[in-house]
Amino acid sequence: MVRAKKHLGQHFLNDLQIAENIVNALSWQGYNQVLEIGPGTGVLTQYLIHQNRKVSVVEIDKESVEFLQKKYNGIRENLPVFSEDFLQMNLKAIFDNQVAIIGNFPYNISSQILFKVVENKELVPEVVGMFQKEVAERVAAKHGNKTYGVISVLIQAYYDVEYLFTVHEHVFTPPPKVKSGVIRLKRKEKEPDCNPAKFKQVVKSGFSQRRKTLRNALKSTQDIEKLNKHPFLNLRAEQLSVEDFVELTQILSA
Repeated sequence: MVRAKKHLGQHFLNDLQIAENIVNALSWQGYNQVLEIGPGTGVLTQYLIHQNRKVSVVEIDKESVEFLQKKYNGIRENLPVFSEDFLQMNLKAIFDNQVAIIGNFPYNISSQILFKVVENKELVPEVVGMFQKEVAERVAAKHGNKTYGVISVLIQAYYDVEYLFTVHEHVFTPPPKVKSGVIRLKRKEKEPDCNPAKFKQVVKSGFSQRRKTLRNALKSTQDIEKLNKHPFLNLRAEQLSVEDFVELTQILSA
């Protein structure tokens, strides 16, 4: 049996009903293939392979890779197992069509996984993932909420986010010290009408001193004089919606 490795942030889910619920959260709308990140012992994989879709997995743990190849050899004729780091994968070189992402994501790289999804947003229409509950709540948070921050805005600019359900510690081996949350991301039909790099810069600058108004948080930003007496300057970053940040970026880019 595969042993969970602390340095890889592995916590193996052992509740089959939860695993099935996560897989069932995929809509299969607009795509016919899915990539599972960090399958471990294959608790999600066993439900994915019966979906009659194209399924592939990426796993950095060599022990898990060997286990998966033995377990599914013969059960599923074509289950590509990529033995590498998802964060280093060239998704555009591997997938020539829309591909959803699913997984019980390692807590230590879950935010990086989401940012990589955004980098490949034209290829990834949907994500269903289990995260540390705090991270899941932050990604799904609405403006005006204390948990609303950089990751909330940068993800919600391109995806509609839905918090699906909470998962308790005792259903994992070994049990983590925190609860988990499952969220679903569905790509929006339209991207924000602004420069993505500038948008990212404005959002990060706005939240760099989140207790201060944008007048102070953005004072080192080039072209801040373009905002003149705009009402946004008197607000804190957490009070601005995604659409507000898009407008802010448009003004500063003009």
